[in-house]
Amino acid sequence: MDKISAMRSFVEVASCGSFTQAAEQLGLSRLQVSRHIKDLEQWLALRLLHRTTRQVSLTLQGEETLHYCQRILSEVAAMESRANSHNTELVGSIRIASPIGLGQQKLYDVVEAFCRLHPQVNIQLLLSDNLSQLVNDRVDIALRYTHQPDDSLIARRLMHIDNVICASPDYLAQHGAILAPHDLLQHNCLRHSSQQHWEVIANSQSHLLDVKGNLQANDMGVLINAALRGNGVVCLPTDLANNYLEQGELIDVLPHTSTPGKTLWAVYLSRSYQQNVVRAFIDFTANAWQDDIDKWQR
Repeated sequence: MDKISAMRSFVEVASCGSFTQAAEQLGLSRLQVSRHIKDLEQWLALRLLHRTTRQVSLTLQGEETLHYCQRILSEVAAMESRANSHNTELVGSIRIASPIGLGQQKLYDVVEAFCRLHPQVNIQLLLSDNLSQLVNDRVDIALRYTHQPDDSLIARRLMHIDNVICASPDYLAQHGAILAPHDLLQHNCLRHSSQQHWEVIANSQSHLLDVKGNLQANDMGVLINAALRGNGVVCLPTDLANNYLEQGELIDVLPHTSTPGKTLWAVYLSRSYQQNVVRAFIDFTANAWQDDIDKWQR
């Protein structure tokens, strides 16, 4: 019994919810995948999957086993990567999904530098503020802002990014300074579609504000442009806001408060992490952004 191959088949079936799709992703026959699962269940003396004619789902023991298998496969892949990193030229294609603002303002610089270093690598960028489906969209790496990634995915924490509430000097000159969190309720707040409320922490007290405004968008770039033109107040992740703050184009309206943000993760399927180029890109991105981490936390 090839235990590593059996684990890979099990993780892929759990991810796809289908023996047929898992076999296609792994380049195996459905019979081979089925045999891998059977061998794994016999070895562990556990039933890992509920099988019906229409769907496949994890048992309670299967859910627990999945986490162990993902961890083991990640370690195996890391070991192989270290062993091959000194004598293997990176070749291949990867599909990377990213939020629009991050992709346009930060990620592209990393992609450009990575491709310059590895000219035989092709990268496809999928920019959207909607969550990509890694299996259906055939995504190798998805960058996501979230507090906790989906348990069905393997994830690497890249950094925590705070938010900052800011406005242009022209807007503040016309509408007055914002001195306390609740002052925001009297201002035109430009909101991202994912922001139901704005949370501001002042003097160790959290204020959850139901702000209003005349513009809501699912693209941070649109909100940034609106704020730069003096149309309102915006809540931005610091990785997007800092350059404008440093240049004075936007002003932190509540500098003595904090606005909790989210953690940026690279998430991927186990089959993607088996590719040297995927592991290399994640490592390269983490290293490239290392110097920015302190700047993106307030």
